[in-house]
Amino acid sequence: MKTLLLSRAGLAVLLLLGGFPLHAAARLIILQYHHVDHGTPASTSITPELFDRHIEYLRENQYVILPLEDAVGAIRKNQPLPDKAVAITIDDAYRSVYTQVYPRLKALLWPFTVFVNPAAHDSGKGHYLTWDQMREMSRHNVSFANHTHTHLHMLRMKPGETEASWLHRVRQDIETAQQRITEELGHAPALFVYPYGEHNPALRKLVTELGYVGFGQQSGPVGPGSDFAALPRFPMAAGFASMARLPEKLNTWPFPVISLTPENAVLEGDSDFPELRLTLGDAEYRRDAVTCYISGQGRGVQMWQESTLVVKPVHALSAGRSRYNCTAPNLKNGGYYWYSHTWFKKQADGSWYAE
Repeated sequence: MKTLLLSRAGLAVLLLLGGFPLHAAARLIILQYHHVDHGTPASTSITPELFDRHIEYLRENQYVILPLEDAVGAIRKNQPLPDKAVAITIDDAYRSVYTQVYPRLKALLWPFTVFVNPAAHDSGKGHYLTWDQMREMSRHNVSFANHTHTHLHMLRMKPGETEASWLHRVRQDIETAQQRITEELGHAPALFVYPYGEHNPALRKLVTELGYVGFGQQSGPVGPGSDFAALPRFPMAAGFASMARLPEKLNTWPFPVISLTPENAVLEGDSDFPELRLTLGDAEYRRDAVTCYISGQGRGVQMWQESTLVVKPVHALSAGRSRYNCTAPNLKNGGYYWYSHTWFKKQADGSWYAE
């Protein structure tokens, strides 16, 4: 088994050292964690014991753990990555990052990225990391990046706000977070995670204009054709983190999505059966093997219109966040092509759903 020291210059070191097979067409699997603990909400948690099994699987199967910033930068330039490139991310910077994650990954010299909403850490609440803990971790291959200052619902306009004033407020929240992380830690990479995975075209444009690579909470691998305003990550919590499902997700490939409609995934309360249209390029899959699943419903209604896949739900979507996940066997490399699309559906009266 190969052992590799990865620093913040990790990817350059990796390519210089060699010894790992490279893909000309880069792909990256990003794992997303929140809590690694007992007694925290099941929907955003895995146990330390299961986290240990994830680590052991990655080690035994020679996955290469890369710094997120370096790996995403390489993909944007269409540079090769190791065959089994993985980046580890953790949202919200809870205390278990320091007590459970950091000691395990530090011992392996594995880098990872934590997305921080600084207002929570400035408050001194005990279930969040302290700035001192973050300073210590930043000396050992851990990066801390922007998750807004206050972890706000970015989509939700306040009463009386215009679109311009709403975007100004959101922009200030993002910029305040970047400033606080830089003040405390000396550096904040240009990486950004949308709280709750919620975004629309205006927010993606803002994030891009501010110079960030954005990340959502939809699942799937990253490739050169991915949307760098809202890159996918595989959530690792509850049943999605089981050892039965982890190998399947690690062996995925991005669908060649040329275009999609609608660009805005925010649905009003009467939009019960949203239609997703994906125009797909050529790849090693059969059209009749593409299967799209709807959150809580099973397989959706599918049809092809030339090179465009049209997907609808069988039943009306409920208010809240829903996903369409489309997969197909990769006939050349094994595993699956994977694409996930998230919808944000308001209540029937037009108000926002409760968190």
